Formats: sequence, C-alpha cells, structure tokens
Amino acid sequence: MSQAFAIVFPGQGSQSVTMMDALAGQYPLVQELYEQASDLLSIDLWKLVTEGPEEDLNRTWNTQPAMLVAGVASWKIWKQQQGADPVVMAGHSLGEYTALVCSAAMDFADAVELVAQRGRFMQQAVADGEGAMAAILGLDDDMVREICSSSQQGSVVEAVNFNSPGQVVIAGHEEAVQRAMLAAREAGARRALPLPVSAPSHCALMKPAAQKLADKLAAIELRMPEIPVLHNVSVIRAESTNDLRRLLAEQLFSPVRWVESIQAMQRMGVEKVIELGPGKVLAGLCRRIDKQISAVAVVDDSSLQKALGETA
Repeated sequence: MSQAFAIVFPGQGSQSVTMMDALAGQYPLVQELYEQASDLLSIDLWKLVTEGPEEDLNRTWNTQPAMLVAGVASWKIWKQQQGADPVVMAGHSLGEYTALVCSAAMDFADAVELVAQRGRFMQQAVADGEGAMAAILGLDDDMVREICSSSQQGSVVEAVNFNSPGQVVIAGHEEAVQRAMLAAREAGARRALPLPVSAPSHCALMKPAAQKLADKLAAIELRMPEIPVLHNVSVIRAESTNDLRRLLAEQLFSPVRWVESIQAMQRMGVEKVIELGPGKVLAGLCRRIDKQISAVAVVDDSSLQKALGETA
C-alpha cells in the first residue's frame, strides 16, 4: 500500500544556473515550457537558466518565472511518468503560484506573467539598499518576534518566514534588520545571517506591491484547485476564487507559516513529502519539522523514478 503524500514547490533562493539541466537532458518538455515563458516575457529565460549570468537570474522579476517554470515542468514530467496525485500541495512563497498552476487553479501563461510582475512590484516597493532580510538560527519563534518588536524603533522589522524549529527569517528596513541581528546574537542565537536578496519579502514594506498585485489578480481567471492547496497565509484551503485572490495578495506582506503547513499535512495523514523543483531546501526543512514524515527532492531522473516507485 502506497503512502499518502504531499507535493511541495520551492520559492526564491533555490535557483541556480544549470538548475534544470539534469531533467532537461531526459525530458524535452522542460525546454519547451521555458521557451513558452520566454515568448510571453520577451526574454530568453532558457538561456538565463542554462548559461546565466547568475546576477541576472537572481533579479527577482527573472527568478520568479524561472522558478515557476521549473516547478511546473517537474510536475508535468511527474504526470507524464504516470505519477499519482498527492493528497495536498503547497509552495513556499513564490512556490504557492506553482502549486496553483499544477492544481489547475491558474493558467500557466497567466502565472508566468503574473509572477514576473510580482517580482517587479516587490522591487519597486522598497528602494535599493533600504530593505534587508536575515536568517536567525537557534532561537524560538516568540523570542525572534520579541527581538523584532524591540528593534523597530520607528522602522519595520518582522519575523516573516517560519521555516523550521529554530530557523526564522526576518525582513524590513536595513537598519532595523541590523539591530535585530545584533540583538539575536546577544540573546544566544547560533547564527544571524544576512540573506542575499533584493527585496524584503513578506513584511509590511510590501503592502504597496500587494495592492498592485491585487489589481493584476483581479484581471485573470482563477478556478478552485483540483488538488487541495494549503496557503502560506492561512495554512488552509481557499474557500472561493475571491478568497484565493485575497490570500495571494496578502501573502506578499504576511509570514510564510511553513512549519504549520507541514504539521497540517501530517494531520491530513501525509507520510511523505516530495519536493518538485530546483534544490532540496524544502525536503531538508521537512525533516527538521517532523521526523515522522519522510521527505525527498526530485532533482534528476534517478530521484524521480525513486519517488514514483514509492508513491505508486
């Protein structure tokens, strides 16, 4: 009897040049999907993903469609290989859009254009050098929240990604993030690391971007997902397409509740989590959140075949 499983999709930070080479060598649809996205965006996204330069791939308006296409391609390969449907899907931040495409709630073309715009809105919301993000390791969630509150001093710094026990990402104004990093070290954090990002995601500074995104979301067709999708903001399914639009807009300035998402999957009977898309970040986080759930990242044909066999 196969295990009940979930499929999850990574977000920004998992991208790298050559990230889809292993699967693209076996499955032509990878390049085909990148070429479709390239035509929509009028940039050579496939060349960017295969050749770089890395600096351009890391620009948020390029990263977001590049990661979305990677996840969708991996899902299409999964289905092409007769992979079963999971009991639930989720995505980390940007990965939520990938989950919605793969669950048939959003058209691929709409999603490609939307996430590229999302990236530009995020970049425009905060001037270069004014925002920052950092990872705080080794403190509990409430301690990180308290440190952020005491470090604001008229600026913004918030706990925004609850990735695993003892791993919380903070975001906000650069000077407030610096104060919070110092306070975290003084409070006994194992590490406080600045993250190489161009926009402080999931904090209040993203509210102007969220309003612009809401306008774009209002203009595209959405359907209720055919496979349940847990949302970062609520850790439950959307109740309607209007709810879906609201959750996606609010996601830009709300925390990613990833620990709670994995815990919710466990309550749904999930015994295995499969990460589709570049990297192995979410599989690693899952193991730290709940050791009773096995986690595997599909990054090449070998890991794909293994995952298919375990879920058949």
